[in-house]
Amino acid sequence: MATVMLMHWPEVTKEQYEEVRRTVKWEENPPDGAKFHTAWMAGDGFHVLDLWDSQQHFEKFLQNRLAAGVAAAGVTGQPKVEFAETLSVFAPNV
Repeated sequence: MATVMLMHWPEVTKEQYEEVRRTVKWEENPPDGAKFHTAWMAGDGFHVLDLWDSQQHFEKFLQNRLAAGVAAAGVTGQPKVEFAETLSVFAPNV
């Protein structure tokens, strides 16, 4: 099964997220092991829910591509990140 990655990063703005998206280009060049990504802004800040083949796949993406984009966008603070193995995945019409 897949690995869920949940991230909460209160300091990230919508503009910074869009900048990271443009520079890292994960949609045009998907990272190895990526299955699904969604992000949103809530009252307590920025959130991400990803599905990956494994935690190691996400960590490789973070180290090799994402960290540089985050730094270039001027993001501050540190995210709260949680990983869990999925019990099932159901995503009709996605």
